[in-house]
Amino acid sequence: MNWILKSFSQLTTDELYAILALRNQVFICEQQCAYQDLDGVDQNTLHLFAKEEDSQQLIAYARLLPQGIAFKEASIGRVIVAQKQRGRGIAHQLIKEAIATTCHQFNTHTIKIMAQVYLVSFYQSHGFVIDSETYLEDNIPHIDMVLVQSVQSISM
Repeated sequence: MNWILKSFSQLTTDELYAILALRNQVFICEQQCAYQDLDGVDQNTLHLFAKEEDSQQLIAYARLLPQGIAFKEASIGRVIVAQKQRGRGIAHQLIKEAIATTCHQFNTHTIKIMAQVYLVSFYQSHGFVIDSETYLEDNIPHIDMVLVQSVQSISM
């Protein structure tokens, strides 16, 4: 799988459309959650994604946020895998790539996320630990989690 990393201004209109369409499909339609996806943050973040080699369709995506945007720490958000691609380990590949890229791009060893509660064990399997009580974000239970990487464990 080929991972692509771009700033907002580097995205083509087709890539931006595919990203927004996938985020809409997963977070708004599948999860039946009306929320403001276009939150003014995309322009200040990096966009990590993978396309299917044959069709060039977007199959996985994450938004990488530098320190000071969502938290004082760097963050990873909007982590998604297209529905047809789930169950193949792509989410694990995506989060590993997102962690390594976030640490490298933002020169950090600490990442904080807002995780949907049902995904806590997934994130724990990648080293994140719970850092808050459960709270509602857009009527979905969330919890803050943090990952502190050792210098030796960061690889690109």
